[in-house]
Amino acid sequence: MDTSPFPTELELRSIVAPVLGIEPGRIEPAANLVLLGLSSLEIMRLVSRWRKAGIPVQFDALVAAPTLSGWAAHFASLAAPSDPGAA
Repeated sequence: MDTSPFPTELELRSIVAPVLGIEPGRIEPAANLVLLGLSSLEIMRLVSRWRKAGIPVQFDALVAAPTLSGWAAHFASLAAPSDPGAA
C-alpha cells in the first residue's frame, strides 16, 4: 500500500474529474486540463489544498504542464530525495 502523501496520476484523475464535471476515465494522461475547462483559480485551490496537507506543490509547475502526466511528474520530483551534493 502506497503511504506517500503525494498523489499518483490515478489519484489526480479522481481529484480533477469532479471539478471538470466528467468521468475520471475520460481524462487522458496527456490531455490539457486547461483546455478541458480547469481554470487557474481551480488550480490555485488545489495547490492550497495540497500545501495545507504539507505538500510543497508549485503552482507555476502545474500551470506549465497542465496534464495528469505533467502533474504526476511534478509530484514525483517533490517526492524524490534531493541530492545534497548537487549545486
